[in-house]
Amino acid sequence: MTEVSAHPWRGIAAEEVDEPARALSILLRRRSRALLADLLRPHRGTVALIGLLILTANLAALAGPWLVGIGVDRVPALVATRDPVPLLVVTAGFCAAAGLQAAASAWYITAIGRMGGQVVLELRARLFATFQRLSVAFHERYTSGRVISRQVSDVDAISELFDEGLDSLVSAAFSLVFTGTGMLLLDWPLALTVMAGFLPLAWITAWFRRESTVAYRRTREAIALVIVHFVETVNGIRAVQAFRREPRNEQIFAGLNEGYARASKRSMHLVALYFPGVTIVGNLAVAAVLLYGGLRVIDHAMPVGVLVTFLLYLRRFFEPLQDVSQFYSTFQSATAGLEKISGVLEEEPSVPEPAAPAALPGRPAGGGPGRELRMAGVRFGYRSAGPRAPAGAPGRAPAGGSAVVLPGLDLTIPAGQTVALVGPTGAGKTTIARLLARFYDPDEGQVLLDGVDLRSISDADLRREIVLITQENFLFSATIAENIALGRPSATRAEIAAAAEAVGAAGFIAALPGGYDARVGKRGGRLSAGQRQLVSFARAFLAAPSVILLDEATSLLDLPSERTVQRAMRTLLAGRTALIIAHRLSTVRIADRVIVLRDGRVAEDGPPGALLRGDGEYAGLHARWEESLT
Repeated sequence: MTEVSAHPWRGIAAEEVDEPARALSILLRRRSRALLADLLRPHRGTVALIGLLILTANLAALAGPWLVGIGVDRVPALVATRDPVPLLVVTAGFCAAAGLQAAASAWYITAIGRMGGQVVLELRARLFATFQRLSVAFHERYTSGRVISRQVSDVDAISELFDEGLDSLVSAAFSLVFTGTGMLLLDWPLALTVMAGFLPLAWITAWFRRESTVAYRRTREAIALVIVHFVETVNGIRAVQAFRREPRNEQIFAGLNEGYARASKRSMHLVALYFPGVTIVGNLAVAAVLLYGGLRVIDHAMPVGVLVTFLLYLRRFFEPLQDVSQFYSTFQSATAGLEKISGVLEEEPSVPEPAAPAALPGRPAGGGPGRELRMAGVRFGYRSAGPRAPAGAPGRAPAGGSAVVLPGLDLTIPAGQTVALVGPTGAGKTTIARLLARFYDPDEGQVLLDGVDLRSISDADLRREIVLITQENFLFSATIAENIALGRPSATRAEIAAAAEAVGAAGFIAALPGGYDARVGKRGGRLSAGQRQLVSFARAFLAAPSVILLDEATSLLDLPSERTVQRAMRTLLAGRTALIIAHRLSTVRIADRVIVLRDGRVAEDGPPGALLRGDGEYAGLHARWEESLT
């Protein structure tokens, strides 16, 4: 999928677009057309009805000028007979045609609007589902600002097309074909005079289409950059204000905003040239028809009614092109938005669901002792062009390569055992947790749960069996009960309360106004760090997984809160397979076994007491940790 440039777009001529860019543009258009066809497929009947209504409206519109011409030719004869009936018949026919045109137009505009609403509804739902389905690796490289731009700005551009411009675009195409055909049938020499104006008009339209396609795509990309920077600034507002980053952020935003303004100005400049160009060609065509047709009428080679009909047809012939120029910006914005959305919808998860999921061995009723975890010959590196390595991962690899974090790890955690994973920053501890939770797949080797490769387990089964708790302990802007129930949405209030009681969270919850119905605020901001972690523990306890992974779960807590959370951890981990990653070695005390990791390899492995009595790496780490407390 194409990446948004890091720099604001500058207006450039189409000649500066190289062949690879043209090839990419063709691919994007094909992809977006395929997506649009897929979205419209369930509405085939509505599309056919819309086509029939537009055909009816255009035929009725053609009948009006033709009847006016007949009426003009009848007037001289009616002056002599003084019989108004033929004129009344023509007038009645004209009124009927105008009424039919109005009714058909109202019907198809309503149908397009209704269909557009359903298409946009489906598109938003697909996009939301896709963003949830895509792997963590995708979201680590695809910023939240770009996600918002796809879901809001680009979808809105498509919605505007259906609401404001699609009916004009479709009607214009029908009008050109039918009006041109009608003029040829009415008087082909005069029609050829009109068609001569198509040569400059075709050149102007081709130029406008080429330039505006590039310009409007740049407009969408420029506004995406503005949204990305805005969202990043708001999300990091504490750091912005703490380090007085406001002037620099304003400078960056001003540059991006100026880039968007330049892109929009370029788009409007193209419209400002195209619209008068079409008008000039249309007026010249009217002048040519009036001159040539008038001379033929003078020579009695053509009835005056035909000339009048032609002049009326010319209005219907060139006016749609002017409408197209007015709505072309909406059309191009929607096209650019559709291209970007289609890229997201075609994105394949880097951690795909298995085609034929394997079944895990059954667990004893009531949970049992957890499950065995094993990493067999696991090699893994963060690709520099894809997901970014987390903080502390070893050095960056060359473009297209990967930073090898685990060169070939063998590790077994028996069922029911609690293992603490320690080591220096960048040793690969968090990477192991991510692989065990299957946020990533290894480049080589296997990660197994009770002997079954994680890649063979369905995502639903895997998430029931393995839960990862990190230091972020994310809470949704909902009630405490709703956040705990995330572990098992079908849980009753009694089960939610029992889970909170088990991990020691019931006391502080009862003290809150509203208790379990108290809202936690944005990202749980109304709770302390320790309270948020206890809620996340209650959530995990309620989910009752066989394996729990704790990645720096106490790193943000003060000592009293850490002791409270450690008591909750003992309850949470009892009878389960557990992996604890911690820099605070006080957390390691509850572990049955300690593994010291260095450069992605096991440097030491054994019970914590035995390792402390030795003079190895764990004893050294523990001594340095104790010194840091004094």
